Amino acid sequence: MLTFFSLAWIIALPLITASPASLNPAAALPEQPLITPPPSAWTPSKTINNAKRGIVSDIDSDLSSLIASASSDVAAIFSDFPAGADVKSSLGLDDSQIAALPTQVLNLPGYANYTEQGWNLRFRAMVYKQPDINQSKLNDLANGFLIGTSVQSLPAAESSQAVNLTAEIYVVQQGNQNITFSLTPAPTAGVDGGAVTPGGGSQIINYPIPTTEEGDVDGFVQINNAGLTPGNATNQTQVLNEYVQGTDTGNASAYLVPDQGMTVISDIDDILRITQIYDPKNGLFNTFAKPFIPWMNMPEIYLNWSTSFTDLHFHYLTTTPEQATRPYMSFIYANYPLGSFDTRPLNFSNTAATVSIRKYLLERIFQTFPQRKFILVADTSNSDVMKDYPLMATEYPNQVQCIFLRNTTATDSLDHFPYDTSGFQSLNQQSYMFFLVPDDLKNLDIANGHCYNASIKQNLTFGYQGLPFGLSTGSGNGSSNSTSSGSSVALSENAGVWGWAGLALLGSLVFGVL
Repeated sequence: MLTFFSLAWIIALPLITASPASLNPAAALPEQPLITPPPSAWTPSKTINNAKRGIVSDIDSDLSSLIASASSDVAAIFSDFPAGADVKSSLGLDDSQIAALPTQVLNLPGYANYTEQGWNLRFRAMVYKQPDINQSKLNDLANGFLIGTSVQSLPAAESSQAVNLTAEIYVVQQGNQNITFSLTPAPTAGVDGGAVTPGGGSQIINYPIPTTEEGDVDGFVQINNAGLTPGNATNQTQVLNEYVQGTDTGNASAYLVPDQGMTVISDIDDILRITQIYDPKNGLFNTFAKPFIPWMNMPEIYLNWSTSFTDLHFHYLTTTPEQATRPYMSFIYANYPLGSFDTRPLNFSNTAATVSIRKYLLERIFQTFPQRKFILVADTSNSDVMKDYPLMATEYPNQVQCIFLRNTTATDSLDHFPYDTSGFQSLNQQSYMFFLVPDDLKNLDIANGHCYNASIKQNLTFGYQGLPFGLSTGSGNGSSNSTSSGSSVALSENAGVWGWAGLALLGSLVFGVL
């Protein structure tokens, strides 16, 4: 999914890492679980201009710029997404007013890995205070996230949802705060992917580093292993309840994931729920006003996976900013198997830099669990998914079990974002599939790496697909049936991200005017 939040921020968080195991360089030891360091600043690679360009290279090169520009237009809607200082200033609040507000905590469900030192649990939370905004002002702020309508004209339930989500966004993050977590065995474990309640694990964790300026903590801490099964002695995920002391808003779960098994890393927008994020008006409305609705029967697919494998762990990775995470978590836990969560933190620099955020989060979990296999699930409207997923399969060939991508341009006429399939050219077709409906994912032998339903023809050009006028770039795989959208782009005021100017520019590229 191409989240409308997804191109505006970059992560820059300190980590608490467990002491590394001592290694004997002379011995051939198996790869050990890693806890990755903070990401470095993202610097775009330099390019070399080629003075002699053909029509295909023109399209590939200039199309990338065109798509980036269109994506920036979508992200620009949220260019003023408020941080704590901005909220404080815009609402005219002073320090004494902020100090009088109760402290709240957003606690994200984390995962733990097992090393020679024992279990290491990743804690991920944001500490904030929520101002008491009067209804009139809150309505005005909520209207800023809606296109062509207002909270005053919406039904009561939709108006309430828009106002409540806006209130969650307009919070003041609290830096330099110390957090204490309580862990207890989760009594309701045992339903999803063979998850179980451990025989112990109750303890208090004083997180050793205060929150960042943006109110965040994100790092691994060694926990007491009493009553917990070692990660190299089980294939079942153990679940702990995780509470933040001093508030009733910081409850979550912690997933102790064993060394071996399979993990589903799943996007959310337009693969698990109907968002239509590629259409800004609908994307905003479906997020701020409409109840979150599953996409077709995807819950059935995930339920089937969770009951078919005893070693399965679900990890939900969305680049939605953390302030908007609660509705996503509530939706997931009401419709899909329980699991850990990754989202976009408030630490950010610029739009271009954040293109690397998904890759960083993917590499972090891959390196934390080097012996696990991963099933990657998303949709074609997200350009970083289209780049990062096949790249992960290339860089971690022994860890990527399957890649499943919903073809949104073929299944939703509102999606006019082209998608680049060139990264899949070197991959075995059995390891990935572009699909149309959830039922395409049934009856696959995922355990043995057979991830392609032969009845769903791919017809990939291994270049840009979903272009206007039925165009594509690259050379294909020769399948007779297509999952691409062909020439379904309508030349109208609803021409989506391309619009008249974009179509004219693309046309000029194709016909050699530029």
